[in-house]
Amino acid sequence: MQEFPNLSHDFPGQNIELAPAKAPVWMHRLIDRIYAGQMVDPLSGNKPIGDTDAEKRAAVLMLFSGSETSFSLPNDASVLLTHRAPTMRSHAGQIAFPGGRIDPTDVNAVDCAFREAWEETGLDRRTATPLAQLNEVHIRATGYPVYPVLGHWHSPSPVAPASPHETDEVFEAAVYDLIDPKNRLMVGWREWEGPAFRINDYIIWGFTGGLLSALLETAGWSTEWDVDRVYDLENTLATSRNNERMR
Repeated sequence: MQEFPNLSHDFPGQNIELAPAKAPVWMHRLIDRIYAGQMVDPLSGNKPIGDTDAEKRAAVLMLFSGSETSFSLPNDASVLLTHRAPTMRSHAGQIAFPGGRIDPTDVNAVDCAFREAWEETGLDRRTATPLAQLNEVHIRATGYPVYPVLGHWHSPSPVAPASPHETDEVFEAAVYDLIDPKNRLMVGWREWEGPAFRINDYIIWGFTGGLLSALLETAGWSTEWDVDRVYDLENTLATSRNNERMR
């Protein structure tokens, strides 16, 4: 585990305006397609369930780092992820983007995403640039809306679990590992199936797996992989480090 960064407070209300023009060149195609409405559907079939309470809205931060001088996907490109503590009441043991519910004091979804990232990982929001906000997507089980915020971590700083009861590991997954066909798989449970990744002996699936897969596909970074064979999710998780159980 990394040593927790010495960042005693967040900077709420700062750095909350989207700045797509500041994206590194290697992210331009992704940004352009998002703003042109050409984003691959990340979670097809996930729909709102009835009226959505404003208190149930959430935001997540999809934060990519990587060289700002590269014209193509750089070797050091990575994305920030967390492992939710197995003792959590919801989504326990899952790999997730930093994020959580939007508070009344949050100015917008970007403000929420950065605040949650700070609470979970100690991220200094001043080291990252918010580039785009995806259309709301919905949690499969609840239908609650989530607003994914895409950012570039232009000046990576130390991060680590800031709230161990909620997050017990923080790490950066290399994009080249994510797009490696040997690390990609389809998983299924009951009538549901979706894309997943094997990283650091973890399984990234569900909401996070769907978003990651859609981002890689939209950006043109994805390579051909086996989408025909579907692995049983429960058995796959049992041999992983996730420490999560299906309900």
